[in-house]
Amino acid sequence: MNAVEIEEAISALAEQPFDSAIFPFAFLEAFGNKATTIKRLKSGSTNSSDIPGGVLQRNNIHIAVCAPGAVTQTLVSLKDSTATVKAKAKFILATDGEQLEAEDLASGETAVCPYPDFPNHFGFFLPLAGITTVKQIRNNPIDIQATGRLNRLYVELLKTNIDWAAEGRRHDMNQFMARLIFCFFAEDTEIFDEENLFTATLEQMTNSRSDNTKDVIGELFRAMDTKPEDRTTAELPRWTEKFPWVNGGLFAGSKDIPRFSRIARSYLLHAGSLDWQQINPDIFGSMIQAVADDDERGELGMHYTSVPNILKVLNPLFLDNLQEQLEQAGDNQRKLLNLRKRIANIHVFDPACGSGNFLVIAYIQMREIEAEILRQRGEVNDEGQSNQRSWIKLENFYGIELKDFAVEVARLSLLIAEFQCDVRFIGQKEAKALVLPLRNTGQIRQGNALRLSWLEVCPPTRVEVKDHADDHFQTPLDQAQIDFENKGGETYICGNPPYAGKGKKTPQQQDDMEFIFGPRGVKHGYVDYVGCWFIKAADYGIHSMSSFAFVTTNSLCQGHQVPLIWPLIFGGGYQIFFAHTSFKWANLASHNAGVTVAIIGMARDPKNMRRLFTVSDDGTILANDASHINAYLVAGQDILIQKRSSHLAGLSSMGLGNMPYDGGNLLLTRQEIGELNLTDMQHQRFIRRIYGSNEFIKNLERYCLWIENNDLPEATKLSGIRKRIEAVRVMRLKSTDKGGRAMANRSHQMREMRCSQEQTIVMPRTSSESRSYLPAGLLNAESVVSSEVFAMFDAPLSHLAIVTSRLHLIWVATVCGQLETRYRYSNVLGWNTFPVPKLTEQNKVDLTRCAEDILLAREAHFPETIADLYDPETMPENLRHAHERNDEVLERIYIGRRFKNDTERLEKLFDLYTKMTANEKVQKGTTKKIKRKVN
Repeated sequence: MNAVEIEEAISALAEQPFDSAIFPFAFLEAFGNKATTIKRLKSGSTNSSDIPGGVLQRNNIHIAVCAPGAVTQTLVSLKDSTATVKAKAKFILATDGEQLEAEDLASGETAVCPYPDFPNHFGFFLPLAGITTVKQIRNNPIDIQATGRLNRLYVELLKTNIDWAAEGRRHDMNQFMARLIFCFFAEDTEIFDEENLFTATLEQMTNSRSDNTKDVIGELFRAMDTKPEDRTTAELPRWTEKFPWVNGGLFAGSKDIPRFSRIARSYLLHAGSLDWQQINPDIFGSMIQAVADDDERGELGMHYTSVPNILKVLNPLFLDNLQEQLEQAGDNQRKLLNLRKRIANIHVFDPACGSGNFLVIAYIQMREIEAEILRQRGEVNDEGQSNQRSWIKLENFYGIELKDFAVEVARLSLLIAEFQCDVRFIGQKEAKALVLPLRNTGQIRQGNALRLSWLEVCPPTRVEVKDHADDHFQTPLDQAQIDFENKGGETYICGNPPYAGKGKKTPQQQDDMEFIFGPRGVKHGYVDYVGCWFIKAADYGIHSMSSFAFVTTNSLCQGHQVPLIWPLIFGGGYQIFFAHTSFKWANLASHNAGVTVAIIGMARDPKNMRRLFTVSDDGTILANDASHINAYLVAGQDILIQKRSSHLAGLSSMGLGNMPYDGGNLLLTRQEIGELNLTDMQHQRFIRRIYGSNEFIKNLERYCLWIENNDLPEATKLSGIRKRIEAVRVMRLKSTDKGGRAMANRSHQMREMRCSQEQTIVMPRTSSESRSYLPAGLLNAESVVSSEVFAMFDAPLSHLAIVTSRLHLIWVATVCGQLETRYRYSNVLGWNTFPVPKLTEQNKVDLTRCAEDILLAREAHFPETIADLYDPETMPENLRHAHERNDEVLERIYIGRRFKNDTERLEKLFDLYTKMTANEKVQKGTTKKIKRKVN
């Protein structure tokens, strides 16, 4: 269940007559618990409550229904309950059907309310459904409530008006919903002269059969599109007279209204009954966006981007600098005034704006700074309000968005944000006087951001632009000169563009990639879709005084993508002036860990010290100054890690295992071995166990024929083996590759026949990104490895300690990149480039002991597999301790202590790599000079 569905279920529960026997189970069911779970709780088989009337769900909540007036006392009993502690309950809840009290045992936060009002606190309980909540939703549920009601209305209208679901009518439907949202907000915020004017008029003028609802709404919308001087001739019904002229193009154009069923009318009035003045434009916009999107409706309310995450982009991009200037200005009137003028000329541009979250937050934050300027200039009253209108115009906020309804919602969100800021900073009466008739709302353009000219959508701030349009809900913004004057100023480009990695792009996205990268001669198959926005922003900066910052997949700064995209950006004079290294960009989806992202801010010749934000091993966010940040988001010189044929520090070689190239005929299951009817001696001579990535990590059984040339005559005497060898020969002869056909001469063998004399260190080619360590290990000499793993044959055991370290995992994740979300290992890029200091004999002894301890810790949990042992939730403590000891020993070799975090690890590794490769160049140059002297 998503947050909207949970709110609906909780609201339905509160409307029913209270039943003490049913409530605990109905409450849990509303938060997505399955029928089988509820059944077990009802039977008592999983209910371990020690409170009369209590229901205890392990790792979740302890609920008790009590006698009237005993709620507070019962909550205390729940908290003191040994069963609550033993079951690790996260919440406790007590109710008597009249009052409800609850507590979040982790944070200590409480919810206390009359029983009928507890749906207003549903956000408090969302963690019960595995949904991470944010402060705005816990404290103010109106956004999700409004989303749910509008969604029900939207779906019902499409049932009654099937033709409106077609692509040709989608814009009409989306525009109709945008008009409704404005009316609901306007009637609850005194934009309309009477409270509840719109909903009350609908309730009064439409009949219960709903056969005139369409006509009533149509007349109301027509009234709001009619200027006061034209109303006499417009022949409007008398009951529309109280509705003002809105302007702004919101009610212009089509007046067609969908037909309303009785149910749709009920949903309409239900939505209007909410208190819309509490809407948070930054939350509401992204939630309501999914209402009109068939693909996203299943995740309704899940795409909220939290304000703290947005500020990770906006603060270092430009808001921090404004705050610094504000602090430096102090009470200097001239500096304060200059800062206000600077803010008034700033343009904010989100070329993938969705419902406008980044623009809304930027606008609100800039208004806060402006308000503080006025306070420091003494231009506010005792209530902290000013009689001055804001100099920050919505016309300075630009966006591009592909989806029609998101464009409408973005414009509305900006309008709502402006009005709420005006109410807060200049007062309700003054704000109301400013809002109608609607003025320009923000330059939100619908279209494909990768095909539009950004210079036309957001003209460079160094030129003068003139008014050519008086609305922004109707007039297409397809001209370079638009609607206000502005000389000078800065442009800040920001946002969270779509990602889409290799294999995930739609045909349209692939065409977009070719449109951006094709003329530059770049093969873009490995480049994430988000990379196009970086190129477009860099191109835009050639003609404008602009900086940009985007949320991006961290893979854009890893592996194959680095040499493909970053030289293009750096070649245009851009440098990274701030970055947030990898972190989880979570949303409200239940059990959603979020995609791993980075944030990268870029500017031409940034003057200040660069800033790198990282997450330490204990979860603390650290901000580090750096003289330079490279494409791998590491403090250090610009460098591209190049493939190598041998190890940088002269360690053992690592290569692919054996490629069968056999059509499946050299590989066998245990059952197929049995069908060969081999003797024990023949089995020992011709059959070996083979390991690829899956076989090694999950301990899956797989075998292969392993026939040395000297043993071929005897092997071919066995009919089962002879048939398999012949099948391989036929398969290889059919190959279109000359080398493949040549291999038919030894069809009894794999392409390679590599094995060890004593031991093989194995490294799977792909593995899960959730593990804290790469799942390397050790095999004996009798085992064979396939080409799905890399192998070091008869390498010292100290090498296993190195490849299973945190240091090596971080290096591989950075320079090799990932396949989808999994680690994709490369011997020539991950192992051969891995910088290792010169190891002393004692270092090798210590590392060997660490590798032995890791292997012994694994062995202690036999028959658990690597997959079992390295599950981050259930990793055994002795194995974790062995790895931590290994990390400590290895990291002390590098810097004499443990590293603080992964960023510090990477900084050291890149520094060491730079020095070691520089030494190689010096040595090669010296050798050449010596040869010339000898000659």
